[in-house]
Amino acid sequence: MTGMAPSYPKPKQQPQMIRVVDLETTGSAPPAHGVCEIGWQDVALAENGRWEIYGEGGSLLVNPGRLIPPVTQAIHHILDEHVADAPWWHDCARQVLDPWPRRLALAAHRADFEQKFCTPALTRDAEWICTWKCALRLWPDSPSFSNQVLRYWRKPQGMEHERGLPAHRAFPDAYVTAFHLRDMLNEASFAQLVEWSRDPGLIPRVRYGPDRGKEWSELDHETLMAFMTDRDPDIRFTANHEMDRRSGGGRVGKASAQDLLL
Repeated sequence: MTGMAPSYPKPKQQPQMIRVVDLETTGSAPPAHGVCEIGWQDVALAENGRWEIYGEGGSLLVNPGRLIPPVTQAIHHILDEHVADAPWWHDCARQVLDPWPRRLALAAHRADFEQKFCTPALTRDAEWICTWKCALRLWPDSPSFSNQVLRYWRKPQGMEHERGLPAHRAFPDAYVTAFHLRDMLNEASFAQLVEWSRDPGLIPRVRYGPDRGKEWSELDHETLMAFMTDRDPDIRFTANHEMDRRSGGGRVGKASAQDLLL
């Protein structure tokens, strides 16, 4: 009998994953402002078909190349001396934003902010999921849609309270956002979350003015028309969406079961 090649167990296939990121910065307008910390936490598709928190996550201080203004130090408490010897953003961003195995997408709470700094060149044109926009669709009854209000309103199963603190630091915020993302992926499809994230936010209730707190369906036609030219793109989008609903072409509020299966 001729010899046979030894049989080795196949390496365990790496799961599909989405990397949640959070940035602490010197301000909101690059290139005038720079990144001073990035945090991440992965969410992966388990063998049972459910999405779960995956790995330990982490954070990395970054030298922003400029002084950190006191107004932003007061938010995240990162000092200039903390980042003086840290790597530059262009030297460390790619390894965090494009991990191996290659991720399906990146995610962040109010991802439009992170995308200003995490450019397509650094992310290899990654898809993004915005958990803020998705929360507006999936959980419209929340009293607010900030990362921390959603945390305490929903009380995600399995979250370790202390790992999510202090707020406004990169890893704790990414960790909290990852639990929101996990629960969203277990309610709606990946494709649906990506699609919602590409649009402006669909605001469940009127934000300001004499009709503040009302459902959009309660507004009269003239009031709704005025909101359709609002300066806020989320408000304009929502008002137009409500007008489409009245014409039989859409809705404002919790997504239907058919929407979630998209």
